[in-house]
Amino acid sequence: MTQQAARPVVLLVDDEPEILVALTDLLEDAFTVISTVSPVEALEILARRNDVDVIVSDQRMPEMGGDVMLARAREISDAQAILLTGYADIGAVAAALNQGRISFYSHKPWDPDALRAMIVQAADYHRLERELRTERQLLHGLLNNLRAGLGFKDSQGRFVRINHQAADFYDRDVADCLGQREEDLCDPALLPALRMAEERMRAEGRDEAAVELPAQVGRNHGRWRGFTRVVLDDSDSSDVYSVVINRDITRQQEMEGRLRQAEKMQALGTMAGGIAHDFNNLLTAVLGSLELAHEMLPPEEGAVLRLLDNATAAARRGASLTRRLLNFSRPRDLSLEPIDVNALLHGMKDLLAQTVVSRQDKALATPCSIVVDTAASDGMLPPVCTDAGQLELAVLNLCINAVDAMPNGGVIRVSSALKRVREVVAGTNLVPGSYVMVSVQDQGVGMSEETLARVFEPFFTTKDVGRGTGLGLSMIYGFVRHVGGEVQVHSTPGEGTRVDLCLPVQDGTARAETTEEPGITTMPDRPLRIMVVDDEPGVRAVTAGFLRARGHEVHDYPGGRAAVAALEAGLGPLDLVIMDVMMPEMGGQETAHRLQAIQPDLRVLYLTGYANLGALPKGGNVMHKPFTRAGLAEHIGRIMRGGASTA
Repeated sequence: MTQQAARPVVLLVDDEPEILVALTDLLEDAFTVISTVSPVEALEILARRNDVDVIVSDQRMPEMGGDVMLARAREISDAQAILLTGYADIGAVAAALNQGRISFYSHKPWDPDALRAMIVQAADYHRLERELRTERQLLHGLLNNLRAGLGFKDSQGRFVRINHQAADFYDRDVADCLGQREEDLCDPALLPALRMAEERMRAEGRDEAAVELPAQVGRNHGRWRGFTRVVLDDSDSSDVYSVVINRDITRQQEMEGRLRQAEKMQALGTMAGGIAHDFNNLLTAVLGSLELAHEMLPPEEGAVLRLLDNATAAARRGASLTRRLLNFSRPRDLSLEPIDVNALLHGMKDLLAQTVVSRQDKALATPCSIVVDTAASDGMLPPVCTDAGQLELAVLNLCINAVDAMPNGGVIRVSSALKRVREVVAGTNLVPGSYVMVSVQDQGVGMSEETLARVFEPFFTTKDVGRGTGLGLSMIYGFVRHVGGEVQVHSTPGEGTRVDLCLPVQDGTARAETTEEPGITTMPDRPLRIMVVDDEPGVRAVTAGFLRARGHEVHDYPGGRAAVAALEAGLGPLDLVIMDVMMPEMGGQETAHRLQAIQPDLRVLYLTGYANLGALPKGGNVMHKPFTRAGLAEHIGRIMRGGASTA
């Protein structure tokens, strides 16, 4: 059921009641009629009501003339005014018409049909006038408050309306844009991209397309990197108008880029995690077997022992590579502690200098040099909570990249500063707070915008084959963001590159200190009854071998079901269970739960080649593969004394 339009409201003003009755009889079938014999009361009615469409007033009235009353009514109401007058009042009528106080007038006695038609026309005019005023208010509200750039063009392509955002896109004022075509306003380098987008919209039958700003459009550089353009044509109108909307999507593109980066890192992390789990199992078996073999040989077998040492060192390098592969793709259990950044940088001077010398081309006429400059921030930087080893690796990696980017030599400058962020920085991990910024700046070839957009992608590199893996910046990116910081890269082709590592300052919480002296063997003196559960035969054999060499009683099983069955059959009581986290059929947690249901006081040490620590029991004891005999002894000693182990 459609809603009927409200009846127009007519206010009748005449000092003769008989006239009001006659006018009411004429109009009440189509209008809502309000009447009064007093012009003063009529003004009061208009002050209270804003829905009056037409005022019909007599001219000659004792209190006030009709033309005077209608002039005052114009100040408080937008209603159309009709004056009823005799021939003697024609002068007042002419004056009222000239001054815009009335729209129509009628003589007394009036023609009913003519007067009624006049009032209908006045009511329609008032309705259209109000609708037009509403449309204008809506348009101005849209122009002034829309965050996007909005412009209206005539059939010649000239702007007839435009808001501040659209004018700002052309680097002009609103007044300068009116009457001008887009070709006369925008940067010539931008026009081909705009026209191409509009052609694409016409070809595809769409009214919206994304536009990338060309790199040479310097005016908008740093503000609008990309935007969507909407073009709407009123082709049904004889005067063809078009609407142009430019919406800044720079932040949206940055967020989409970060999402794609995160998805790549997650996918690669998942793949790397699976590889690392299997590889670490192999390395555990290799390293453990080498260590056991080393102890079985007599000292006189020097040549064989050296070969075993070489194999052990190679296997440990493999374990280090596995950890590095995981560091950039997924957060690791970092050793976070308060770090004095300036002290760390100065402590790296010799290492950095040696790295630069060994990395650069010896034939350079102007060799590379490195300067560690913290003079501007000495004594001013608060400590940051980070992993010192990872920060050193990050700075070292950046300096290596800087050397490779300076084929003609130059100076690499490592500096530090205090950075204060007062509001969230769009497209970054920076939130309000204080950061210590470590910067590595070179004088190299620099990077284009296309290269700069991909620097954090895994395996992306601009170096020659054999000189880079493409993992360096990805690892730095993962490490810095894991500690709540951000990596920012600034580069210009031919002018060099600066990489800023922004690290949040220490919040006052310090890592709990251990009272245990390093290197002390903490294995219990008495032999223990230990169960080893691992589906990898090599790992199981090495773990059992380490324990038996210490004099412990060991019972090893290839899976959780076999271990539970053995304890149910009366194997216990046990002092400790050492088991893998990821096993087929029954995982480590389920196995531990079933074993502890049989022996509630049973202690558990989890072994993992790669596992999310959040998936393990809270406060659980965890040891990462590969491990040494001494490391295993240290963990067992800590567990048996009642401490937690998460190394």
